[in-house]
Amino acid sequence: MRVGVAQKRTVLASGAFDILHPGHIKFLEEAKRLGGKNSRLIVIVARDRTVKENKGRDAVFGEKARLTMVQALKPVDKAVLGYRPFSFEKVIKKYRPDIVVFGYDQEWLMKRFKELCRRKKWKIRVKVLKKYNLGGLNSSSDVIKKIQALKTRAG
Repeated sequence: MRVGVAQKRTVLASGAFDILHPGHIKFLEEAKRLGGKNSRLIVIVARDRTVKENKGRDAVFGEKARLTMVQALKPVDKAVLGYRPFSFEKVIKKYRPDIVVFGYDQEWLMKRFKELCRRKKWKIRVKVLKKYNLGGLNSSSDVIKKIQALKTRAG
């Protein structure tokens, strides 16, 4: 690197992104902002099997559809499917992020990641972002419940 040239930071975020909603958009915008000017946001989209294991239900949209949707979002520089089987290590070695961002509902995953960072002596900044309340439907589960309620009323 040349002296005086700012290094571009890489921010890594991940998730199921099953039913895109305003909370996802705000999460990704904030993740990108954390990297600063000219940062690069890489998003790992969970595999269908990972969604089933972590959420206890099948994804509404398949992994390729979810990947396509996330790739189209303005803050996202690159979106890829996660590894099979799931692997923090492969992701970190491939993308070498400066910052890894977790959602408010990913605390268990963040704890596993921090422990791996300690064991591997990785110097990666970890940040948990808040839940964004935009119009009441701020999780895929909330959207599913709303659709079920509307269906029941329509009856």
